Amino acid sequence: MGIEAGLTYATFCTRVAPRTYESFSSYLERMKEGEPDVLWPGRCACFAVSAGTTSNPPKCLPVTDEMFAHFRRACLASLFYYTARTGNTKVLSGRHLFLGGSTLLAPIAAGKGDSPRVGGLSGIIAASLPKWVEGQFHEPGAEIAQMTDWPAKIEATIERTLNRDISLISGVPYWVLIMIAAMRSRNKDGAASPAPLNAIWPKLECLVHGGAPIAPYALELRAALGAHVNFHEVYPTAEGFIAVQDADAAAGLRLLADAGLYFEFLPMSTFDERNLADLGPSVVPLEGVKAGVNYALLLTTPAGLFRYLSGDVVRFVSTDVPRLIYVGRTGLQLTAFGENVVERDVTDTLTAVCQRHGWSIVNFHVSPVFAGMLTGQMHGCHEWWIELKAPTVETPTANVIAPELDLELMRRNDDYAAKRKSHGIDAPAVRLVMPGVFEQWLRKNNRWGGQYKMPRCRSDRQVANQLAELTRFFIETRPAYIARRQ
Repeated sequence: MGIEAGLTYATFCTRVAPRTYESFSSYLERMKEGEPDVLWPGRCACFAVSAGTTSNPPKCLPVTDEMFAHFRRACLASLFYYTARTGNTKVLSGRHLFLGGSTLLAPIAAGKGDSPRVGGLSGIIAASLPKWVEGQFHEPGAEIAQMTDWPAKIEATIERTLNRDISLISGVPYWVLIMIAAMRSRNKDGAASPAPLNAIWPKLECLVHGGAPIAPYALELRAALGAHVNFHEVYPTAEGFIAVQDADAAAGLRLLADAGLYFEFLPMSTFDERNLADLGPSVVPLEGVKAGVNYALLLTTPAGLFRYLSGDVVRFVSTDVPRLIYVGRTGLQLTAFGENVVERDVTDTLTAVCQRHGWSIVNFHVSPVFAGMLTGQMHGCHEWWIELKAPTVETPTANVIAPELDLELMRRNDDYAAKRKSHGIDAPAVRLVMPGVFEQWLRKNNRWGGQYKMPRCRSDRQVANQLAELTRFFIETRPAYIARRQ
């Protein structure tokens, strides 16, 4: 790799080009076979599997002893930042419930005792926690945490924790709501107006969330958890722990620049994954970033990943104190018509429209529809697949939602607005789907539970065509069904 002690940044940039996961694959295979001193000194005994939002199969990333130290330091920093910004330590008086994927770390080579172990980020973080944390705080306990059957795991978690003093819940927002729904189904008086979760767990004061934007679920979570439960956002990935909330949510997340990772940033205006190795001169270090610019995130980690393209896109809110927001994925954007719409654009757009009408979002996906696919269509457009929760105050219909989505997205994204005004892209089409369609998609693609996330947008129809097959319709929006949902 050309890395040695005392290397200057200029020499580092000259010797090491930005790299994708695939360019590390041959080295990682050797490490998974137990070979030492490949990308990092010594033998790597553990690997983290990514959530696989864009890649198939998911990425398998090395976790050295130094990476375990990084995760441990970052997790403690997250907790300390929370206590600092709230001004109290009451969260430490109760148990902490981690609602994630299985923490089971299985050997890569079955039957080989010294084989490196592999598992999800939940397992890696659990393994990095000090023993006293596991004993005093960690729920739902090691045995339940290792379960792979998601519905059974939820039931076992509820059974164990129902009468415990839970002060903190950590998980992806969508899956936290799934657990809350399961808890409410146990309400003997019925679930018409269930008490918030902090009525069951009086010490509950904090939801730690990450892995997906909370905006589509924020209002529902607030009602389900209780008005006084704080939200605390973190930004963990299988490659490393990136940032954590240290102030008001609107201020973005503080980059963890002192926890063992080295960060670089490639402006998305110059991004081209096919020619990534030639884009080194465009990469900037932390001191070179500007607020309001979308950057592809590059990581150098103490596991031998040098100038590694993580696949995430971030935008800095401030640079004096480096705070950023997650914008989306380099491989999950709407660019088929030159509109350059990212995940955060579509998420915030749908959230804003639904909040105006009191609609609750279950799940959604946005894809392109190319010219000629719809009757009378002259240009391409966006197709929004949306599942809303019933009942609602106001009946949602496609002919109401579509114009509002169009105007809201134009307001948020200048490129989309320009394409719409020049008639380079038609008004969006909206598909309001039956309850359970997205659950079916997640189950069919082995993404039900834990750390998995729904791809919010793609520039192809890979997800959309699967949803169309599940719903058995493509053109119609089924207004009769929509009316029945009220």
